[in-house]
Amino acid sequence: MTNIAITHADTGVIHAEVLRSERISPNFVRVTLTGDDLRRFEYRGFDQWFRLALPVDDATRFDNLPNRIDTRGILKFMVLPKITRPVFRNYTVRAFRPEGPELDIDFVVHGTEGVAGPWSAAAKPGERVAFIDQGRGWKAVASDFVLLVADEAGLPAIAGVLRDLPRDATGVAVIEVPSLDDQQPTGAPDGVTVHWVVREASAKPGTLALDTAKALELPAGTPYVFVVGESALATGLRRWAVSERGIPKANVTFCGYWKQGHGH
Repeated sequence: MTNIAITHADTGVIHAEVLRSERISPNFVRVTLTGDDLRRFEYRGFDQWFRLALPVDDATRFDNLPNRIDTRGILKFMVLPKITRPVFRNYTVRAFRPEGPELDIDFVVHGTEGVAGPWSAAAKPGERVAFIDQGRGWKAVASDFVLLVADEAGLPAIAGVLRDLPRDATGVAVIEVPSLDDQQPTGAPDGVTVHWVVREASAKPGTLALDTAKALELPAGTPYVFVVGESALATGLRRWAVSERGIPKANVTFCGYWKQGHGH
């Protein structure tokens, strides 16, 4: 579930190729894309996300994809020959360097589980991909401070928000990861405290982040709450914020990036 509106950028399908792939921590692989077509990308920062089209095999094509992922676009995609269709997965811009141009994407990798994670770990320079920009969820909401919460799937989004917040912003971020070594520099403002919490291997993802956030001693005033990650984390924190803390619904942005039992 989510209350993030999907937008449709005028840029349509953007084509790119892999520049490099590197494991940056035990559970993350960073893939850097490049290519002249990336110069058309309109970078908006924060948690900007896109639909990433990944190759299935050598027969995969990217030259006939719809420019929008809406009802018409999905129908157009579904009538393409199955053997040529890429797979789409949603990802966040971890960083964009227009002078390259270079675009970084951080993938959560759990061995051979899923499609995108294994692809990222094996991606070779020159491999072609494509993506469709879908905007960002972060809103300019009037608030006294921020409360940012995520598991590892939402880490790139929260890191992007922390990087792009006004330097005088205040608040708290809670980021749950499988390993202490999965911590990343975030560039958070001095007034925003970042809590990294490491869950036990047997624990359900998102539960520790949810419990930690609910137990925080928050400053006085009305926060802007931004929570992304496992579905129960996103909906659970929204329910707590609105029903138990009386925070206006307009001050809560939430998105279930994935659901336990269904993969990332």
